[in-house]
Amino acid sequence: MDWRDLPPLSSLRAFAAFAEEGSVVAAGDALGVSHAAISQQLRSLEAHLDLVLLDRSGRALALTPDGIQMADAVRQGFGGMISMAQVLTGARAAQPLHISLTPTFAASWLMPRLPRFREKFANVDLMLNPTPKLADLGPDGVDLAIRHGTCDWPGLECEMLVQSPIVVVAAPSLVGTDGPVPKPADLARLPWLEELGRSEADSWLEQQGVHREAGFGMTQLPGNLLLEGARSGQGIAVTVRCFVEDDIAAGRLRVVALEDAPGAGYYLVTKPGVMRPALKSFVQWLRREAKADLNRDQS
Repeated sequence: MDWRDLPPLSSLRAFAAFAEEGSVVAAGDALGVSHAAISQQLRSLEAHLDLVLLDRSGRALALTPDGIQMADAVRQGFGGMISMAQVLTGARAAQPLHISLTPTFAASWLMPRLPRFREKFANVDLMLNPTPKLADLGPDGVDLAIRHGTCDWPGLECEMLVQSPIVVVAAPSLVGTDGPVPKPADLARLPWLEELGRSEADSWLEQQGVHREAGFGMTQLPGNLLLEGARSGQGIAVTVRCFVEDDIAAGRLRVVALEDAPGAGYYLVTKPGVMRPALKSFVQWLRREAKADLNRDQS
């Protein structure tokens, strides 16, 4: 590393504050300096890099495409330093673990197992945030996100926890118990259920080249109610297969379509760097639970 290539830290700090706060005035307030000082540091950084990081053509400053990339790099750099300092000094030790996860995963997988975590780690405080929205894993934000996908989250570390494809399911009262699986065009004439904040149902139908028929509505509801609605025949649902294995085996639900994306499943998503002790304990416990499930399935 050639340290002479590193821009002045004061300029990087001012730029990071501007990118975070959105204006030179707010950045100055955040750092306790004048907005004129922030403007000077921003120009100094642009001169050092010989890049235009800010678009000054409008009424308010905005990041250029180069500025957006630089802001992401600076955010990761400073974020890593802040996280490490907090780990080393123990500043975050007393804070609860902030876990972001989908409502369906929380209700169907985590909550039934959570008493076993409490038996081993009674002193670890947890803050569970069940939401379909992707979380910001910043230094002062979420510690861990549990998301379904294929590990395509740039700048973050991900580890497979539960491998399971997406399935489209319906109660036999809607699609019957015997005979061929209904075609997508036939399914489009039935009611559908969808988790709030998601669009899997319409996306799946569009991939099949069909659209929902008029007069057969979509019901959006929290993820923990989605499967209850599907079991009672209120509509067709798109969900993760591991949550409905027992229902399929018992005949309460029938698979009408399967999306087997390679590598699809629930991942543990964290920001790069050293985990604080409580997070490390929680992640290790999740791994053991997932491994125990896999061993039971294979036995």
